[in-house]
Amino acid sequence: MPWYWWLLLAAFSALVGFQFGLNRAPIWTWVWLIGTFVVGGWVLVWMSRTTITVEADPDGSRWLIVDQASLPATVVDRSMVVPESAKRNALGRQLDPAAFVMSKGWIKELALIVLDDPEDPTPYWLISSKNPEALLEAYAPSTVAAHNS
Repeated sequence: MPWYWWLLLAAFSALVGFQFGLNRAPIWTWVWLIGTFVVGGWVLVWMSRTTITVEADPDGSRWLIVDQASLPATVVDRSMVVPESAKRNALGRQLDPAAFVMSKGWIKELALIVLDDPEDPTPYWLISSKNPEALLEAYAPSTVAAHNS
């Protein structure tokens, strides 16, 4: 979550607090200010709670786990980093409606994982990551495209 979103929340909370505190006892200003900041803070934390992990089974197979979704590395055909310059196109008109997308607007890059699983209609996964190169190397290093720029 960008730090300046917290500043915007503080400004919004102050605006709401002072607006609802007009012509009332001063305690109401503080009640609305603190209440708005707490609720808004909870929303910001909830929006940024996504966890991405790479786990390995005892047999050595790797799994990518994004919140409740999981993907074995055995079904990955190829993978690559989607740079910031191509993010808009990847999430725009070219996006397949059947794709699995976990995108956060404030994260600049995506990891693209193309699947080769005849039993799964999902063609690919698009996942926001602060370090997509490390994510793909940890998950399925043999599938990473040679040119990631």
